[in-house]
Amino acid sequence: DAGSKPKSVNRAKQWTGEVENLYRFQQAGYRDEFEYKQVKQVDLVDRWPETGFVKKLQRRDNTFYYYNRKRECEDKEVNKVKMYAY
Repeated sequence: DAGSKPKSVNRAKQWTGEVENLYRFQQAGYRDEFEYKQVKQVDLVDRWPETGFVKKLQRRDNTFYYYNRKRECEDKEVNKVKMYAY
């Protein structure tokens, strides 16, 4: 369920679409999409239709992050992304 804590965490090894979106959530100060939806009380996250990547996120201080259609998580950043298992 949405309120559950992750059982484990791993670092991303290579870039994928999932890693890209996690990178965007973590940049905005959230663990992942579950935590974002829980904190911000939203059902849907704004995404680019072509790629499915996150388009816009609201940080905890209510400022917004806007993201490009294209990949933003560079190879050197991939290992910073945390992947949570529930």
